[in-house]
Amino acid sequence: MALAHPDAGAHGAGVLFMTEDSLILTRREDACLTVTINRPGKANSLTTDMLTALRDIFRGAASDEDLRAVILTGAGERVFCAGADLKTLYDEQDGPDHWDEMAAALRAVPVLTVAAINGPCIGGGLTLALGCDIRVCVHEARFSYPVLKNNVLPGQYDVDKLQALTGPGRSAAILLGGDVVSAEVAAAWGLVDRLAPREALGDTCRSLCATALAAEGAHLKTLKSMLRGAAS
Repeated sequence: MALAHPDAGAHGAGVLFMTEDSLILTRREDACLTVTINRPGKANSLTTDMLTALRDIFRGAASDEDLRAVILTGAGERVFCAGADLKTLYDEQDGPDHWDEMAAALRAVPVLTVAAINGPCIGGGLTLALGCDIRVCVHEARFSYPVLKNNVLPGQYDVDKLQALTGPGRSAAILLGGDVVSAEVAAAWGLVDRLAPREALGDTCRSLCATALAAEGAHLKTLKSMLRGAAS
């Protein structure tokens, strides 16, 4: 898969860097990079190639001095991300390593990251959402992390972040009890920060990025580092 570096066309608003049949799309609008998981026919599940692409995009974002915000979303209206394509991931011996590298690269992005959750957020899709600073979802979104059902273990960061956001009982209900949480309940629990009508999801996320987009880069990165330190 040919990937364009996020720096490409930094001064041209609305530039699409990948072909429409790519599985990961990026769009740079001034200092904001939108990353779209583009596999709606497979519930936007992630193959190892897609994990590598996302990792490289996030690493590129981390070194981009002009970037101020990253918005992460899924293509279509059916699902945000169903997590890993388990068949392809575990067919490859180093598949889980690809996942860990991608998740770490997302968390290391030093500017504002926003998850624009356009539908159900399942398993590793929740890893992506938890790795972002702010989570915005449509009312149709649902949240689940079926690790026991799939006989896999979540990353320790996910467990810690989920418990920090929702509390020990609610995180246990999701991880051990297999709860599927509605958007409204997720907002009440603190799992998501904003609810938005589907047609307003993009505008809501861009509005949340406005202050960061206008900020001086070093100041923004220092503040995010302070927030990380307070959360650890």
